Amino acid sequence: MTQIPEWLAKKAQEAEQKTKAKAASKPKAEVIQLPIWTEIERAIPNHLARSSLFAPIARGRRKYHDRQLLVSRSDVRIFHTGKQLDEADCDVAMQLFHLARQYPLGDDIPVNRSELLRAIHRHTGKSDYQWLSESIHRLHNSSIEIETLKPNGRGYHLVALHLIDSFSRDSEEDTYYLRIDQRWIQLFSNAEFALVDWDKRFQIENRIDLAKRLQRLVATSSDKIQRYSLEYLKEVCCHDGRMRDFKASLQEAMEELERLNIIQNPKIELSTQGKEQAYWNRFK
Repeated sequence: MTQIPEWLAKKAQEAEQKTKAKAASKPKAEVIQLPIWTEIERAIPNHLARSSLFAPIARGRRKYHDRQLLVSRSDVRIFHTGKQLDEADCDVAMQLFHLARQYPLGDDIPVNRSELLRAIHRHTGKSDYQWLSESIHRLHNSSIEIETLKPNGRGYHLVALHLIDSFSRDSEEDTYYLRIDQRWIQLFSNAEFALVDWDKRFQIENRIDLAKRLQRLVATSSDKIQRYSLEYLKEVCCHDGRMRDFKASLQEAMEELERLNIIQNPKIELSTQGKEQAYWNRFK
């Protein structure tokens, strides 16, 4: 056997050490995950919770939005493209965020269909699976563009996302494999998300969709005293009927949240400008 010269062996060893050192110094890929919250809560970004993206709309009245400007706060503009989304779609979205928080964003998230339906307090019959399929498609086909005002007040920062980036499912399996865009982390950063009491959400019995909508709104602020004009609430709830009808429904929904100790002392009063507003104390 031919012996390798000592100088050549030394050179090969040095090259191997350099390669190992270079590999060790390479920065590891950053793992991007949503914040962790408790099992008894569900989270939704404040920008979405305050907007009209999910609304207590009547059955069969979904509009198709083509870059529709949603109702939201003055410091943000949100455009939606896709079928109008309701409170049940919001339940699905919040449960998906809840599951996604355990995985790096961008990875496949296994979602068992029957477990998802039970998590949002639905049955697991044929019609329920069909409804879930339609909801998943609505969320996947929905795109949102969010323009937030820059801290210096000069211009906006834009991010465009799908609520579900992609998904797949084998017809013989009971599991979806969903992906959530990594840029969703921007909407959850700096604790800018509302935490919703999941058990109480499904204890709501009267004016269910409207009360669910108000529950999300309450959760977006830690302020003890909260006030919202009736005009804003009617608009953000996508209520197309008469104000007096909305006002009556709103009163019942507020009383339902009071029953569940989500808010206290709800009432409709006149603001200092003489306009009607809803008033309540956040329970905690």
